Amino acid sequence: MSAWIKMISDEDADETLKMALDFARTPHGTVDNVMRVHSLRPSTMNGHVTLYRACLHDEGNTIPMWFQEVISSYVSTLNACPYSYANHWSNARHLIGDDEKADKVEAALKARKPEDVFEGGELALLQYTEKLTIKPGAIVQSDIQALKDAGVPDGEILEANQIIGYFNYANRLLNGLGVTTDGDVVGYYAKSEEDA
Repeated sequence: MSAWIKMISDEDADETLKMALDFARTPHGTVDNVMRVHSLRPSTMNGHVTLYRACLHDEGNTIPMWFQEVISSYVSTLNACPYSYANHWSNARHLIGDDEKADKVEAALKARKPEDVFEGGELALLQYTEKLTIKPGAIVQSDIQALKDAGVPDGEILEANQIIGYFNYANRLLNGLGVTTDGDVVGYYAKSEEDA
């Protein structure tokens, strides 16, 4: 566990915190530091878990999961958030399933040149991602119209908006409290030690 504020271990948790920690457990059975950093205020942990799962792991989302993770990684790159980037780029790479393509995507994101790899609706969504992250007060209706003109349906515009908004929140939480991945299992799709 690593952050600039106290994080409470499972062993030292009271009943309220134990319930929140159980709600926050990953598929690996652990609680990542991004959630554990809320341990002094379990109600915000519960809210964070609910928001995260609704934005990124909802079965109703129609943006492909690999591209949801690319959006997440781009926000985290723009915000220089190594914690979120480590986790969500690991997920994106896994879901892309092609190292050569993943390398090109990663290089484009780091260079802030998504047009080097993407086109159409995907490129429009990444351009919206950058503007909403870097200049949120400059968003205008024509930015949404550009997404529609690129063929992005309204439901996917909303999905992307919520993913972008969530990661801007999470990046500020993590960077603002010095949270690191020390002790975490990095990536949702990380293999267990037996599978490795």
